Amino acid sequence: MNILKRLLYKEDPALFLNKDAHLERTLRVRDFLALGVGTIVSTAIFTLPGVVAADYAGPSVSLSFLVAAIVAALVAFVYAEMASAMPVAGSAYTWISLLFGEFFGWIVGWALIAEYIIAVAFVASGFSANLRGLIAPLNIELPATLSNSLGNNGGVIDILAAVVVIITALLLSRGASETARVQNILVVLKILAIFLFLIVGLTVIDLHNYVPFIPEHSSTANSTFGGWQGIYAGSSMIFIAYIGFDSIAANSGEAIEPQKTMPRGILGSLLIAVALFIAVSLVLVGMFNYSEYKDNAEPVGWALRMSNHEVIAAVVQAISVVGMFTALIGMMLAGSRLLYSFGRDGVLPTWIGKLNNKHLPNHALWILTLVAVIVGSMLPFAFLAQLITAGALVAFMFVTIGMYALRPREGKDLPEPAFKLPLYPVMPIIIFVCVFSVFWGLSGQAKLYTMIWFIVGMVYYFIYIIVLDKRKIQ
Repeated sequence: MNILKRLLYKEDPALFLNKDAHLERTLRVRDFLALGVGTIVSTAIFTLPGVVAADYAGPSVSLSFLVAAIVAALVAFVYAEMASAMPVAGSAYTWISLLFGEFFGWIVGWALIAEYIIAVAFVASGFSANLRGLIAPLNIELPATLSNSLGNNGGVIDILAAVVVIITALLLSRGASETARVQNILVVLKILAIFLFLIVGLTVIDLHNYVPFIPEHSSTANSTFGGWQGIYAGSSMIFIAYIGFDSIAANSGEAIEPQKTMPRGILGSLLIAVALFIAVSLVLVGMFNYSEYKDNAEPVGWALRMSNHEVIAAVVQAISVVGMFTALIGMMLAGSRLLYSFGRDGVLPTWIGKLNNKHLPNHALWILTLVAVIVGSMLPFAFLAQLITAGALVAFMFVTIGMYALRPREGKDLPEPAFKLPLYPVMPIIIFVCVFSVFWGLSGQAKLYTMIWFIVGMVYYFIYIIVLDKRKIQ
């Protein structure tokens, strides 16, 4: 097989199903709803509404959430059809490999692995910071060497971030069904905490804080605020909050009746998350003027304390810290299944794609854990945050274009899906333009880091298939 044929090589879909046949199908709709909500409604719901209101949109931050949600929902429609037609592990990576060939699948997978690894590291770091803040009033304080990443304020390792990643991995190593039980309970607790904030926050809303709802536009060389420009800029930042529905698709290989459960899980979890985000943002900017949330890392807790609800603030923050665990579960579950898919297909060492005697991809899980611990607890990585959104948006653009390759094969070598994207063939073009618009709204720095990341991925791929994998391209 020559190099060009290898780049464009498309595996028989039946072989993918056979490769994943040993994965246990134990996940139901309720499990995917909990997985999706737990991943999407993570740290962001307690931080982003205040940050985006202060920096971009003012009281109209809810419109930024709505704009981002519309784009995310359109992509979720595509994901629902893809997952229904191709219920295999690896989500967008596997789908694009089947539709366009191995090289394009690798590019998408490389984008997604950046999303998962960095997201795990960030959530773990956020968990550590919030837990330390929660126990500080008890005069329990870790030394700087064990509280910060290497080289940051005298830090050597963020030990709490490392420990929570390892605990999550130990839970996941027991199997998806046992993990789902824990996930379901924690998601219910998190939603109850959000409702508690909403109920208390409604009692102290000052309607003057909503006026003007869309502030007058102003801009500098590095930022824009107010007007529809601010709403648009805020939506690009907010989009990171919604990308967790990809974690559902990554676990298609473990779904019971995937043609039904996948669309319901993807669309249902996104709908619940959007409603919660918009409600929290409306209440938060109604409690205090949006400018009060400038550079505030915990706007929800701060707003409750400033309105003399210290006990409620402590309860909400305590549950939010525990709730971050659900995001770790979702991202690590999806990331390990993606790495398993790489090993399964031979674009990473094949032992990563091996299952243990319980039919679990724990080799991939522990590789992800090791990398996430290093990134999340020892290395300064704030500048890499932008790769999470950028990587996901690149994958979404590929998947949207993939609809034109998917539809002609449905009912032939691919199953007829239970859910179909409406208004085909016009809708994929509209969705692509929407996603590209969000991507274009990212900073120039984000685009530069994304380009560097993809160059590294392509260099690895070409070295692998040309130098290390010659027997496959003869």
